[in-house]
Amino acid sequence: MKLAVLYGGTSAEREVSLSSGKAIIDACKNLRHEVVELDPVNGMSNMISDLLSVDLVFNGLHGGDGENGVIPGFLQSLCVKFTGSGNEASAICMDKRVSKALVHRKGISTPDWVSLGKSDKIPMDNSLVYPLVVKPNDQGSTLGLSIVENDSQLEDAVAMARQFGNIILLEEFIAGKELTVTVIGDDSYPIVEIVPKHDLYDYDCKYTKGMTEYICPADLPDSLTKSIQESSVKIHHLLGCRHYSRVDFRLDENNKAWFLEVNTLPGMTENSLVPKSVAASGLSFSELIQIIIKEAMKD
Repeated sequence: MKLAVLYGGTSAEREVSLSSGKAIIDACKNLRHEVVELDPVNGMSNMISDLLSVDLVFNGLHGGDGENGVIPGFLQSLCVKFTGSGNEASAICMDKRVSKALVHRKGISTPDWVSLGKSDKIPMDNSLVYPLVVKPNDQGSTLGLSIVENDSQLEDAVAMARQFGNIILLEEFIAGKELTVTVIGDDSYPIVEIVPKHDLYDYDCKYTKGMTEYICPADLPDSLTKSIQESSVKIHHLLGCRHYSRVDFRLDENNKAWFLEVNTLPGMTENSLVPKSVAASGLSFSELIQIIIKEAMKD
């Protein structure tokens, strides 16, 4: 099969995407696929002939237009097959306000939040309880994210988050465990518990080897594991995702899971969570890539 791998791009997550793309390319070559490597750092218009020449486009872009629906929409307009969610689901999941609201409406718990627009002042009389997570509404890789304990820390945290996006979320912090679930098709994979060396699972902890301990499968009661995995598949379909995604939760001291967000194009680096999850079920990275390819070719 002839594949194009989109990776790199122009978002703040370019370096992560380059790493993911290289891993995907190596796996595709190991699987005997013919690979066209495409880095849209100068836009997509000069790549149309390459995109139309392949059987499938593997979207390895993270953040920005690769994940917010713009490039998926462009690929849809060309009527080419590609991995990952379409433009609508990508846009919904990138917009944390919208995805949280849709999930909350279906009775799935998510931490309380308020959003701030570009020129909105910080509401000092809001009903949220400290500590708070302050983060851009439409970024990944924890870029611009911080945890604040009081009003005096809030202004600086909002200013930092606004360097990465015009809309900011103030979200109640749920103390407890950080969990993530890989969903491929209708199947969920072993839950990963994330234990960072920093107080926060920040960019360094995500992408620096040895900065985070990953427990997979997470040490949870069987009934709780099943419930969280079922919720993950439900959320994946509720938000219109396809092929694969990663669903993130916090688990509080009472073993209640709180939905945080869905990543429609999760990382594929050696430290990434999806490869760790599927490895715990006995699959190699190349097998993971082939499963995603098969899912995409069904459409």
